[in-house]
Amino acid sequence: MKIIGLTGGIGSGKTTVAKLFEELGVPVYNSDLKAKKLMQNSKKLRTAVIDLLGKESYVLQKLNKKYIADKIFDDKELLQKLNAIVHPAVRQDFIKWAKRKSAPYVIQEAAILFENNSYKTFDKIILVKAPKEVRVQRVLTRDAISEKEILTRMENQWDDSKKIPLADYVIENTDLEKTKIQVEKIHHELTKMVA
Repeated sequence: MKIIGLTGGIGSGKTTVAKLFEELGVPVYNSDLKAKKLMQNSKKLRTAVIDLLGKESYVLQKLNKKYIADKIFDDKELLQKLNAIVHPAVRQDFIKWAKRKSAPYVIQEAAILFENNSYKTFDKIILVKAPKEVRVQRVLTRDAISEKEILTRMENQWDDSKKIPLADYVIENTDLEKTKIQVEKIHHELTKMVA
């Protein structure tokens, strides 16, 4: 079984692309959702997050996502420290999850595969990209955050020009029908590679 990384900056449409792969029968692991779940349910992670960011990280036993986002996205050092706590736990969870799958390949969807150097652990990398203004508009429509907050998050991620040379496949995600065609082509190639 091959392990494929699916990545892209905020608002690029990673989740849309992941759903298209799922429709083709490919198991997809959403790192962002799993990270939140692990931060919520793992006592060890919860303690480490509180030690790093304070008791306000949880309100009535629930992860306080807004508080955490406000703390880390303006502070690169704090963001790196949080990632150093959460990413190894997500990686272990992903490995366990992948072992339970019987498919030619599985996909791990994660926003920062290049930034944290984990891209080297994958057999192939798929990068999803879209123009900056399209990405900003998508996030404004989807999330209850300001344009300033979106741009701050973008600054914490590598620019696409830096990611493209490291990716095996690049999906330009601006038109859903064209994106579907690109996903089907990549799926065909990956399935053939594993066979």
